[in-house]
Amino acid sequence: MIPIAKPSLGDEEKKAVGEVIESGIIAEGPKVAEFEKEFSRYIGTEFGIAVSSGTAALHIALLAAGIQEEDEVIIPSFSFIATANSVLYCRAKPVFVDIEDETYNIDPEKIESAITDKTKAIMPVHLYGHPAEMKKIMSIAKKNKLFVIEDACQAHGAEYRSVKAGSIGDAGCFSFYPTKNMTTGEGGIITTDNEQVAEKARVLRQHGMEQRYHHHVLGFNYRMTDLAASIGLCQLKKLDEFNNKRIQNANYLTKKLGGLEWVKTPSIKEDCKHVFHQYTIKVGGKEREDILSTLRENGIKAEVYYPIPIHLQKLYTDLGYNQCLEKTEECSNKVLSLPIHPGVGEKDFDFIHKTLSAIQ
Repeated sequence: MIPIAKPSLGDEEKKAVGEVIESGIIAEGPKVAEFEKEFSRYIGTEFGIAVSSGTAALHIALLAAGIQEEDEVIIPSFSFIATANSVLYCRAKPVFVDIEDETYNIDPEKIESAITDKTKAIMPVHLYGHPAEMKKIMSIAKKNKLFVIEDACQAHGAEYRSVKAGSIGDAGCFSFYPTKNMTTGEGGIITTDNEQVAEKARVLRQHGMEQRYHHHVLGFNYRMTDLAASIGLCQLKKLDEFNNKRIQNANYLTKKLGGLEWVKTPSIKEDCKHVFHQYTIKVGGKEREDILSTLRENGIKAEVYYPIPIHLQKLYTDLGYNQCLEKTEECSNKVLSLPIHPGVGEKDFDFIHKTLSAIQ
């Protein structure tokens, strides 16, 4: 079997967790503080605020940016549902914009027409590990005085014009779920250079406490543990190696699949570093479900991310969303992700190619 994702954990992580257990400080403590410092340094921001998940990071970042009831936040619909749900958690309104056909990221050319007097932020997603078109997005945000929160939950180490994703907007959000390019088991982090955002995020993640047992605002229990942070510190040291292996794997698989006319391999913009959280192809006129069945019957655990765009999910249609997003809906019907993680080797890719080539 070739799994779609597999965390790369070793003796270093086992030792680190054991040391935390021996210390007796297993909840939020010195390891969390160290992880925040090291991860924000890696991304290139002054502050890092570790939390319990990528979803928590998105939620807290929006609140720290001042997003509140009836505000509007512009986002793509082609993403994991947490992108939009985090806006709803703030009692604000997600405003969906269509995507670029090549990168699957939000189309900057569609953003300005979606801006109203209620718009307060833009939240681009660096989907599959390919950065969104941040220069245009930041220009639009500056012109309209909007906050930019990067959903970088799939883009650890990705770069836009040699700058790390998560350091370009006013804040960046990462997830450390086990399928991601690096993991803490569960966890997330907010990266920012904005001291006010950082301070507010720290208060919000811990029950609204500015000092122990003094609660001035409604907060949440969104803290990371030292157990998770100890794993994250080990994983961060390996992240570049993991990403280089993913890129190497992607290059090899793209060459192998180049002869299949009905397969469209991933596009990479010249000024971007794609870190391939997912290796996503389009299957053209072929029947995707039949292709998926064939791959899975042969032990290749391919998946679809995402078969139903957020604006077409029942939760959102019940809220009155009924727009047509042409590119989003087309891509959701054609995309297919193949295993690309560091645990996959050339023999596996040769088998994937052989299996796809045999499909008539």
